[in-house]
Amino acid sequence: MAIESVSKSHFRLRVSELYKYRGLIWALTKRHLAQRYRGSLLGFLWSFLNPLCLMLVYMLVFQFYIRFDAVENYTIFLFCGLLPWIWFSSALIEGTAAISSGGHLITKSLFPAHILPIVSVLTSLVNYILSLPLLFIFMWFMGSEFYLSLCFLPALVAIQLLLLAGLTLLLGSLNVYFRDIQHIVTNLLTLLFFLCPIIYPISVVPERFRFTMEYNPLALLTAGYQSVILNGMLPSLQSIAVLLGVAVAAVLVGYLAYEHYHESFAELL
Repeated sequence: MAIESVSKSHFRLRVSELYKYRGLIWALTKRHLAQRYRGSLLGFLWSFLNPLCLMLVYMLVFQFYIRFDAVENYTIFLFCGLLPWIWFSSALIEGTAAISSGGHLITKSLFPAHILPIVSVLTSLVNYILSLPLLFIFMWFMGSEFYLSLCFLPALVAIQLLLLAGLTLLLGSLNVYFRDIQHIVTNLLTLLFFLCPIIYPISVVPERFRFTMEYNPLALLTAGYQSVILNGMLPSLQSIAVLLGVAVAAVLVGYLAYEHYHESFAELL
């Protein structure tokens, strides 16, 4: 019971530190956004242009060269899954390397290293939020309906934010000790992309392989975005419960990994 109470108090401490250092988190997030486009002629406009160019390329390929007739508004279907995936993959890649690449901060002072993965997640979240108006413009231009289910979109964003916070804290802590983690993550994301119904609808997946959709949290999350934005329907309570459970579990595992390894970060970095 004593160990459990200590663990709970430590967890509450880490959570409270996120609020305590909210100013630092926001400052680092803005710095990362500024550094991402430093030296470019258009600067911060690339936050809009990058997703726009990517959306146009995917629209060209999958609207005219490779078509899925099972989906009526295929372009919007594609973007509904692609944009949160860009957020997920970029945050995971940057978050995995966040602690190991922030050694100059960690070694010089009692810097709260656990905020570095969070900064990576928030930086990619800002880019995702900025890409949503582009999606809505495409929907308006192509005559898609805007449903009340869009009000549930912030809930899906919050679940993905929680999931990414846990995963980046876990992988970022492990990557300090095992630098192969960041390379494994990059390659694993390629596989995960094709295991999510982003460029194809679930209906084209053979029945014997449907389990890859049903037991894949990222596939459930992708389907949730498509359902809320494109179909005007809320995800099932079962899907929401699974996603929330996985997100909470990721946070707890990430917290445990950080607590186990963080005292040696300064020495290793």
